[in-house]
Amino acid sequence: MVLFPGSTSDLKVVLAAQPVDFRKSVHTLSALVSEALSANPYCGDVFVFRSKRMDRVKLLAWDGSGMVLVTKWLHQGRFTWQPPIHDGVVHLSATQLAMLLDGFEWTRVSPKPVKQPTVVG
Repeated sequence: MVLFPGSTSDLKVVLAAQPVDFRKSVHTLSALVSEALSANPYCGDVFVFRSKRMDRVKLLAWDGSGMVLVTKWLHQGRFTWQPPIHDGVVHLSATQLAMLLDGFEWTRVSPKPVKQPTVVG
């Protein structure tokens, strides 16, 4: 099973701005992606949801053959959840997602812009 197919640089991560009831199943979260986030849950993006206490997150993703639901609980502390919100969702890089799941302060890290090289000749 490949959880996130393709290159991690192509990976799109979408955080739901509002907490969700953690009793929600794959089907209910998929419907939430469609209705509340106006996105296609089968597009290959990773959708991240948090609990009210901010000590749990759920990741929902289509891996090409089925829907994957991952839950992580922190035994101590809380996940950092202070992102800038645009249209009710937040977009992260694959690196920021990894930092979020590791419990790091991911909001202080932003990718450095890289100038595209000019073609000579």
